[in-house]
Amino acid sequence: MFQRFINSIVHLITNTFFRRIDVVGDENIPSDGPVIFAGNHPNALMDGWLLTARCGRRPLHFVANAKLWKYPLLGRMLDATGAVPVYRREEHDGEVDNSGAFDRLFDVIESGNCIGVFPEGVSHTESQLAKLKTGTARIALTVAARGKVSVTIIPCGLNYIHRDRFRSQVLIEFGEPIVIGDAWIEKFRADERSAIRELTDFLANSLKAVTLNAPDWSTLRFIQTARRLYKPAAAHLTPATYVELNRRFVKTWERSGKEPEMLAFRARIEDYQSRLEALGLKDYQLRQKISVGKAFRRLMGRSILAMLLLPVAIPGLLLHLPVGWVAAIVGEKFSYETDDVATLKVFAAVALLPLLYLVAAFLIGSYFGLGWAIAAAVIFVVSFSTSLWVIEAQATLLASMISLLRRTRLRSEIDDLHAIRAELVETVRQLADRFSDPASPRIFTPDHFKPTGAADVMK
Repeated sequence: MFQRFINSIVHLITNTFFRRIDVVGDENIPSDGPVIFAGNHPNALMDGWLLTARCGRRPLHFVANAKLWKYPLLGRMLDATGAVPVYRREEHDGEVDNSGAFDRLFDVIESGNCIGVFPEGVSHTESQLAKLKTGTARIALTVAARGKVSVTIIPCGLNYIHRDRFRSQVLIEFGEPIVIGDAWIEKFRADERSAIRELTDFLANSLKAVTLNAPDWSTLRFIQTARRLYKPAAAHLTPATYVELNRRFVKTWERSGKEPEMLAFRARIEDYQSRLEALGLKDYQLRQKISVGKAFRRLMGRSILAMLLLPVAIPGLLLHLPVGWVAAIVGEKFSYETDDVATLKVFAAVALLPLLYLVAAFLIGSYFGLGWAIAAAVIFVVSFSTSLWVIEAQATLLASMISLLRRTRLRSEIDDLHAIRAELVETVRQLADRFSDPASPRIFTPDHFKPTGAADVMK
């Protein structure tokens, strides 16, 4: 019962923190039988919460770093969810005994339940997968060889648009199942060490197929700019198509990045990025030329809608903005690594919100009675949802207003950038036609690239 309550809280947290969560490949997840969910690890505890909320299997027992149990409250929560502590050799001079943890994991799987593991061993913010530890393969092969149950590994790709940004987007992609059948068991019985290494390498390749990997951050930044230029204005990218398009651009760069045309194109892209940064602009703000008058009318329309909803949102804004401010400070000031910023923000909010609600309900109930306290609680929930929309809308309006002011003051520079952008768009589409894999089905049709009316660049 308590575990079900924790799962409900995790579901609420992830749906609140992220504006959109897309899931691809959930048909690959067996509806019954033990499963090992093996994911990449770019965002600390948030990765585990997302898998818990979206894998569709309950309960999900995670393998977690034993140092997390040093925090009493967190340790109790991990125990309640059935997490299993494992000691990392790197943190204990190579002298650890995880035999008890492995026995517990074997029992979980052989009882028909599922485990979640991050084979990289540590959360990180690198632009590509870290080398996988062999523990996942060892667990899967050992249990399969014992013959009590069949074992399936599901590669899980967690692809964040902005990992630590509130109300961002994320894609969870479940890859092709890795069934530990007779062939794997025979290899394991013949040579344990070799079979474990081979399965680990196989899992690494499976994870690369569901995650976005680039040689370094500068290359990834170039790839993302090229992808934005390539995308037709009329096309809408879901997180799934966003990640897939980035993957294809990375593969094309890996195959053809040393070609003179590609090197020259990258240099032009990086110069374009530098000029945008110097003016404080974003590429999306130059997608289409739009008159100042038309932009102003759009801003006014959105402002009026936000003002109409503001009375409903005010209670939520007054109540939740201080919590958001404190959570942001906690995430930025107390994180040891950039990958745990989102986790700390969530922990701060989860700790403060119940206390805040209790205090508010108590004060209202003391002055106006229990009925008003209950009514206030309902109003706070509705107001919270409305306040989220208003905050997002106001942030967009502010960015759009700044862009509008810059366009009126820097017309000549922006006209030059429009011309440069148009040339880069033509070039990237020509290079994509020339160097992309002809066997890959196209994401966009020719109709997507036909000229359309002015796009709403304020989005």
